[in-house]
Amino acid sequence: MLSELFPSRTITMYLARLFVTRIIGVLILLVLVLQTMMLLSESGDILAVSGNGEAELWYYVSLNVPQLIARFLPYSVLLATVFTFWPLNQNSEVIAMRAAGLSAHQILAPLLLVAGVVSMISFAFNETVVAPRTGVLKQWTQARYKPLPEDTGVRLNVYVPDGGNVLAAQKVSGQGAETRLEGVTWYRRDGAGMVTEQLRGTRASFAAPGWKLENAVRFDVATTTQTPLPAALVIAPSVTPAQLAIGRVDPDGQNFVALGQSIKALKASGRRVTELEGKWWHKFSGPLSALLMPLLGSVAAFGLARSGNLWIRAVIGMALGFAYFVVDNAALAMGNFGGYPPLIAAWAPFMLFLLVGETVLVKTEE
Repeated sequence: MLSELFPSRTITMYLARLFVTRIIGVLILLVLVLQTMMLLSESGDILAVSGNGEAELWYYVSLNVPQLIARFLPYSVLLATVFTFWPLNQNSEVIAMRAAGLSAHQILAPLLLVAGVVSMISFAFNETVVAPRTGVLKQWTQARYKPLPEDTGVRLNVYVPDGGNVLAAQKVSGQGAETRLEGVTWYRRDGAGMVTEQLRGTRASFAAPGWKLENAVRFDVATTTQTPLPAALVIAPSVTPAQLAIGRVDPDGQNFVALGQSIKALKASGRRVTELEGKWWHKFSGPLSALLMPLLGSVAAFGLARSGNLWIRAVIGMALGFAYFVVDNAALAMGNFGGYPPLIAAWAPFMLFLLVGETVLVKTEE
């Protein structure tokens, strides 16, 4: 099978070497230009914080560069495909390969092999380097580039469903049965989802089950009246400390193992996880986009250069590649709104453009 797909070791190494050097060159160029622009945009905010200096600028670069590499690696593979095949076609090297008996699939095979390796490297890089640095950069950006405090385990502005009702706390501290809530509000809702009353308290402790509310008052929405309540009032019997321990999940800041565990915990607490499931599947389909790029950009490889359509074919190849990213983002957005199941939202664009690219290649072969 391999001997049929790669009949010439010399041609395989020649094409693979050309492709790898162009991927690296395009990626370095894109990252340098974009990182310079972003650093110029953010350096003012970083240096505006007292105590920040050159070290913080380099720290920002170290956090942001992995994101740029992960984001633009598929684009680099697409542009490298065009920049590899364009001169080969222009110099009639593709015609020579076809005259030697190589099919379009055999000419493309070395590039697909390199793209497959790039996809595996991209997946490992995303999970081990990009994800943790993305989480840190988001927190640092939200803090307006001030020094990040140590993680004390305190969670702010937590909302948890209690059946059809909602339990909210301004501050959650402690773990397990020692969990304490501050600034507590329990919203009672009717069948239509409208809030009919609020039970407020300064603090609440776990009552196994439910939460014992201190200094409780009742606010009736219909009459807008407020009434003090007994100190021993227990609310939200279905809410457990484990549910309150789950904060807001950032799918971009977690690897697929941690994200999978977060999704399970959120499901157990009754929260909606459609968006997170779509992002979890996309952690696998996203890196594989590099494997599609040689297939979509290969339209620039075939066709006679002297026909005058080489530029048009290169543009078509790039247009197909960029169309994939547009459809991929649109499918994820539809999945987040519940229009598509998460699995379909993450994998349908990949399968669609795989068929499109193969169809174009087969037509070229004919």
